[in-house]
Amino acid sequence: MDRNYKAILLTVLSLSVFVIAICELISFSHRGGDGIFTAAREGETYRGEIYPVQTITRTQRAAEMPKTTVQFYETKYNFGAIPEDHVVKHAFRFKNTGMNPLFIAKTDVTCGCTVPTFPQEVIGPDGEGEIVVEFNPSGKSGIEQKNIIVHSNALPEAISISIEADVK
Repeated sequence: MDRNYKAILLTVLSLSVFVIAICELISFSHRGGDGIFTAAREGETYRGEIYPVQTITRTQRAAEMPKTTVQFYETKYNFGAIPEDHVVKHAFRFKNTGMNPLFIAKTDVTCGCTVPTFPQEVIGPDGEGEIVVEFNPSGKSGIEQKNIIVHSNALPEAISISIEADVK
């Protein structure tokens, strides 16, 4: 009986460690200037980008929409020298310069330290919007440059905007 008890206890302990490891892998916490930022939907935690299913739907929707044009007021922004523990944000303003509604499908980034937020709704002709890019330099040092690719129904369908900072 003592041997069965040990086997059961070892199994429960192993499963507990596995569950904790999985929870850590799927969760994301983002240190902001004033604490921890997480976003959740129905028990699912994510980094701020839209969910994968929504990305497919939004990408398909953008592909089916009539083409338009978009003009960013700036495509590059330099934060200058910033401390490693200081999260910074910048809003890239843009205008729909075409004759059809503008729909931003998604944004791509290469690093979890860069989180863009973009309008979820359609922007009419001559309408304006902004993509807010948040950069967390924690664990970085020196010159950091991050590119954000914006996908929409505009021509070209992918536009690159970028941020730069000298992390001290």
